[in-house]
Amino acid sequence: MSTKFTTTVRLDKEDAEALARARKDGASTSELIRKGLRIVASKYYPKRRSPSTHLFVSTNPKLGDESELFKDIED
Repeated sequence: MSTKFTTTVRLDKEDAEALARARKDGASTSELIRKGLRIVASKYYPKRRSPSTHLFVSTNPKLGDESELFKDIED
């Protein structure tokens, strides 16, 4: 199990409201923030791994993997 760090995040009103709606749908605040960070900061991770957020799920086998969405991110 990896070590987790605690930080404070200040949100704009509309972001806090969206987060509250997501929580009502059963989403974890921490997990949403982690997923967002992985997407936005993917180029800063060692070895430039493709983000895997599991935000996009498709049942169509002709569609690509979600990592295809981020393959053009420059170093």
